[in-house]
Amino acid sequence: MPLLSDRAGKTSEMVVLPASTEDPNKTAPGLVRIGLLLACGSIAILFVSLVFAYYWRKTEPGIWQTTPLPGTLWLSTLIIACSSVTFELGRRRYARGEHANAAWFLRVTGILGLAFLLSQAKAWLELIDRGAYLQSNPYSGFFYLFTGLHAAHLIGGLAGIGLAIFSSKRRREVVDAATYYWHFLGILWAALFFVLAH
Repeated sequence: MPLLSDRAGKTSEMVVLPASTEDPNKTAPGLVRIGLLLACGSIAILFVSLVFAYYWRKTEPGIWQTTPLPGTLWLSTLIIACSSVTFELGRRRYARGEHANAAWFLRVTGILGLAFLLSQAKAWLELIDRGAYLQSNPYSGFFYLFTGLHAAHLIGGLAGIGLAIFSSKRRREVVDAATYYWHFLGILWAALFFVLAH
C-alpha cells in the first residue's frame, strides 16, 4: 500500500512512496521526524522541570550563593551559535545534492561542537578553582547539572553528525533531523545561560 509523500503538495502530479511494509529496509516517511519531535519534546520537559526546580529552590530559605559565571561561557555561546550556522549551511547544500560540500560544513560543525565541549570543561575548571563544587551550594549544583546534561545531549548531536557524514546510506531526512536537533540544543543552551546568569 503506497503512502503519500510530504512533497506531494509541491507538485501537480501525485507522488507516492513504497510503504515500509513492502520494503522492510526503508523507513516509513516521517518516522525520523516523529523521532526528532519525541526526543526534543522529552528533553524540553526535562529541562523545564529542572528550571522550575531551580527557581523553587532559589526562593527557599537556606544557603544559596551565586557564583559569577566564567567568561568562557560567552565563548561557548558564540561557538554554539556559529556551529548552528555551519550546520544549516551544510543541510542546505545536502538538500541541493552537493554532498561533498555539505560534508565539509558538517565536519566544521563537529569541530565547533568539540570546541563547545572543551570551553564548557574550562568553565567547570574555573569554578573548581574558585571552590565552587557540585555540593558546595544549590546554585553550583544546578550549574553543573544544567551544563553537564546539556553537554551529554550535545554529544548525541555529535553522533548524529558522524552518522550524517560517514553512513553508507546517506539520507536527507537524517541530515535534516540532526540539523534541527542541533538548532534545538543551541536554543536550549541560550535559555540555560540566561537562567544561570539571572
